[in-house]
Amino acid sequence: MSEEADATEIFRQRLATARDKRELSQQDLAKKSGLPASSISHFEGGGRKPSFDNLRRLANALNVTTDFLLGRTDEIGTATAAQTLHRHLDKLNADDLDIAEKFIEVLAARKGGPKPDG
Repeated sequence: MSEEADATEIFRQRLATARDKRELSQQDLAKKSGLPASSISHFEGGGRKPSFDNLRRLANALNVTTDFLLGRTDEIGTATAAQTLHRHLDKLNADDLDIAEKFIEVLAARKGGPKPDG
C-alpha cells in the first residue's frame, strides 16, 4: 500500500472513530460541520479527501485536532476539550467552579469513568 493510500485509510478510520466517540451520526456531523452528509460518507468511505478548510471544519465539529484525524497523534482531543473549558474558568466564582467540577464528574461517570465522590 502506498504512503498516500495509508494516509487516506488512517484519515477515514480516525474520522469514523471520532464521530463514534462523540456519538454522532454522519448526518449529525454534517449538520454540525456545515458539510453535506454525502461528503461525510465519501470521506469515511475513502472515496474523497477533504480540503484543508473541510478538515478544519470536521476537527472543530468533532472537538479533535487535525493531527488526530491525520494520524499524527493518537490523542483524540481531550486536551482540546480541556482548553475549551479552561477559557471560561476565569468567569466563574468558587461556588460555580465547584458545581462545574461535580457536573463534569457526573458526565464522566455516565460513560464509565470514575464515580464522583460523595
